Amino acid sequence: MDFATFLIQCLNSLQYGLLLFLVASGLTLIFGIMGVINLAHGSFYMIGAYLAFSLAPIVGGTVGGGFFMTLAVGVVLAVLLGYVLEWAFYSYLYEREHLQQVLMTYGLILVFEELRSILVGDDVHGVKVPDLLSATIPLGDLMTYPVYRIFISVVCIVLALGMYFVFTRTRLGMMIRAGSTNREMVQSLGIDIKFLYRVVFAAGVALAALAGMVAAPVSSVYPGMGSSVLIICFVVVVIGGIGSIRGALVAALLIGFVDTFGKVLLPEVAGVLVYVMMALILLWRPDGLFKAG
Repeated sequence: MDFATFLIQCLNSLQYGLLLFLVASGLTLIFGIMGVINLAHGSFYMIGAYLAFSLAPIVGGTVGGGFFMTLAVGVVLAVLLGYVLEWAFYSYLYEREHLQQVLMTYGLILVFEELRSILVGDDVHGVKVPDLLSATIPLGDLMTYPVYRIFISVVCIVLALGMYFVFTRTRLGMMIRAGSTNREMVQSLGIDIKFLYRVVFAAGVALAALAGMVAAPVSSVYPGMGSSVLIICFVVVVIGGIGSIRGALVAALLIGFVDTFGKVLLPEVAGVLVYVMMALILLWRPDGLFKAG
């Protein structure tokens, strides 16, 4: 492997790991802070990808702005979707057993898949890379790297820094962390814990949908695309530590490097390398790499 190829694989693994973190951070918020096993989280990623595909002609023909305006409109719709879903379904799961949570959220997967089939169809679709980000950067004499993939990494880094600031430097972050530790005490202090959880859930849905929207131009849009993402997101949450945003970031980057370089260097066993790494980490640290909070 020459240096240019090595550099491209490093950039690919970084971009994949950061995108995975963007999806998994929403699952970490919902699973770690609210205590809900949300099997439908991968569907929110799929919904985001389909929003990028279906909203582009509508937004372009009405308000204009192209891809970036589509992202903004899609995030707003995802927040509204998350707020309504929490109010209508997830708010009844906090005191329920995990089996009931699994059954209901699995049912939501089936509902989302059927709605997707009815509204959009079962074909594979592509989303055009915006012209502003369609250029490439030369790496060596023969190889280039797409600017859009760098854009994905930058978006994920900015959002990771934003989440760190919110959780560690703001009153909202303090209330969220307190609510995840002692819900009754937070309520006794006059904080509306139901509204707080609703905000957290809406943010988690928006993060997953945004990841789907920015990934759509490089991964295409197809039925069932949320299922594989859901499995690897749970791996990220378990490795990083349930409820730890920092752990999710480290775990996602580790998985990105292991998966990318595994497919290049050991393609015969690349599919199991991530799970072998998870098993070894859990043998070393059964609670994950970091603790929540």
